[in-house]
Amino acid sequence: MTAILQPEFLKRLLRCKSILLAGAGGGFDIFCALPLFFALREAGLTVNLASFSFSFRHGNVSGRKFGENLVEVTTRSTGNEYYFPEGYLTKWMARKNINHSIYCFKPGPPPELLESYKLLQKHLEFDCIVLVDGGVDSILCGDESEIGTPLEDMSSLAAIKELDVPEKQLLCLGYSAETDVNNAHALETIAALIKSKAYLGSLGLSLDMAEVKLFAEATEFTFFEMRGYESVICSSVLAALDGNFGDHHRTRRTVGSKLWINPLMMFYWAFDAMKVADSVHYLPQVAEALTIDDVSKAIREYRAKASIREKSEFPLNS
Repeated sequence: MTAILQPEFLKRLLRCKSILLAGAGGGFDIFCALPLFFALREAGLTVNLASFSFSFRHGNVSGRKFGENLVEVTTRSTGNEYYFPEGYLTKWMARKNINHSIYCFKPGPPPELLESYKLLQKHLEFDCIVLVDGGVDSILCGDESEIGTPLEDMSSLAAIKELDVPEKQLLCLGYSAETDVNNAHALETIAALIKSKAYLGSLGLSLDMAEVKLFAEATEFTFFEMRGYESVICSSVLAALDGNFGDHHRTRRTVGSKLWINPLMMFYWAFDAMKVADSVHYLPQVAEALTIDDVSKAIREYRAKASIREKSEFPLNS
């Protein structure tokens, strides 16, 4: 097939035997993987879902355990009724006759996550992992003026860096949806990743795609069940897919902040995860962290000593 008809990241995925799509940073990141999940599944590939899950912060999560920090969530699993996105997603999928587990990692430092990933790899035998991030703070190298909330993303990235898997990708959806990321610096960092050959292509989503319609439906179902805990990133992506622009608020959670809903939010941005890992200035310190607090400390200490870029006056931030 002509290269322009198939982005590099998709060509690589289609050569794999078993793919794990893993939410990188908790919350609803795993929902950002859904369009790709439905498409790969329709293409006949073996594909599974995993989540760095905040559900554990809201109470116990039941299901088959793999070690101490990994639980297989199914329609029979229980969690906090107000905050359990993975549980509600399995229930929605069952209504669509998609009987699929979601493997949930307890929030933890890279060594704990790596051990859980190894257990899951032994169980699923995947030869490809795609970390999926809602937003783009997972690709920021650390010296940008604003870097979002990278703690969980970087813990995941540091963990998979040590995982013995042939294909490792990082996929972002929702560029500019984060109000605590400098959009111009994010583009500058993407440009640097392009220069280093880490960029694997982009793909624009639209509601005329069956997979995107399913993503929207699954997300809306879960929002309804978790009213008050809707995802800001996913809400922004859905608003962009509906054709909204500017300071448009789709959830009450964003009232009081200024949003920039725009078509760029609808694009998958794909990268070689290992080359991204090599570009993050403080990742070696994160990799050595033994607790989540240590991860946070490593980021703070790097930022305190680094030469931070001055906030850009590029129009995207006006």
